[in-house]
Amino acid sequence: MISSQRQHVILSRLRTRGAVRITALSKELGVSSMTIRRDIAELADKGLLKRVHGGAVTTSTLLAEPLFSVKSQMDIGLKDAIARQAINYVSPGDVIAIGGGTTAYIFAQHLLESENSSGITILTNSIPVAELVQAMENKDAEVIVTGGVLTRSNSLVGPIADKVISSLRVNTLFLGTHSVSMPRGFLTPNSLESATDAALINIADRKIVLADHTKWDNTSLSMFASFDSIDVLITDDGLNPEYAAQAKDLVKELVLASQGDTDKERE
Repeated sequence: MISSQRQHVILSRLRTRGAVRITALSKELGVSSMTIRRDIAELADKGLLKRVHGGAVTTSTLLAEPLFSVKSQMDIGLKDAIARQAINYVSPGDVIAIGGGTTAYIFAQHLLESENSSGITILTNSIPVAELVQAMENKDAEVIVTGGVLTRSNSLVGPIADKVISSLRVNTLFLGTHSVSMPRGFLTPNSLESATDAALINIADRKIVLADHTKWDNTSLSMFASFDSIDVLITDDGLNPEYAAQAKDLVKELVLASQGDTDKERE
């Protein structure tokens, strides 16, 4: 397959999925990862896609959210490091809320494997998070699902979700984000999801956003939270120092997770 044919396939996958992985494309097209990287670089130079760590996303990310199955394979190490820091903000018996998206899902995985999850109640609008709790052999955690309209990221949003959320109260909220805009705040492509995220913020005593450094390179349509409405922002130490300095002034607490520490724990 010549380069123009490969690039046609890459753009086709982007149109249907919103994002692609280099490793998956390499396997599908039977070429090396280096070849796919060159194809992606050429397409990026033409403004037809945007390169991200491990793959590419569509240039129309203002309005499009990649599928959960695609996003869950991207920037795993960064999300893992952030998730491990986030579980320190949960105590046994807490009532917490976990939003949609893959970073929040990875946080839920680590939380449910820890002693911190003992006796907790989780409110979530994430189908994968709800399924994760239900699949646990140890049923020590309880899950409440909001209901609502299902998005591409497997989140439940809209008026039904918002009404359920508004009737409840939680100790701590953990939210992911599609993009971070300095100094505005946190954004998502889906206006219904933005409203549901805002509803979750309104019922939480403490609000925590989980966002790896690549989110500063994105842009999006709808803002669901300003910096001053968030208590803790957990990102990774790959964040541009200039952005880190600005964020530190804007948010009440900034945490920089180290992917290196996560690697050492695995060893």
